[in-house]
Amino acid sequence: MATLYVENFPDDVYDALRKRAKKNRTSIAAEVTAVLKETVPTAEELKRRQEFFEFVKKMQKRKPLGPGPFPSAEEMVREDRER
Repeated sequence: MATLYVENFPDDVYDALRKRAKKNRTSIAAEVTAVLKETVPTAEELKRRQEFFEFVKKMQKRKPLGPGPFPSAEEMVREDRER
């Protein structure tokens, strides 16, 4: 595992990390690792995001399965009341 050293770290950010680590009952190093894991995507995560983006684009291009346009909620309530 690699080692990371950071110089000239802002005091307010360090204090916030220290408070968060204390709240979570972890060390500051463990807290920094957790924050970075949550926010910095790996190559695998970027690949998954790209695949999902392509899937969404493909789904948006598809035609709806049913006929459209659909009746409004108001029309459906009125129709239901008339039964």
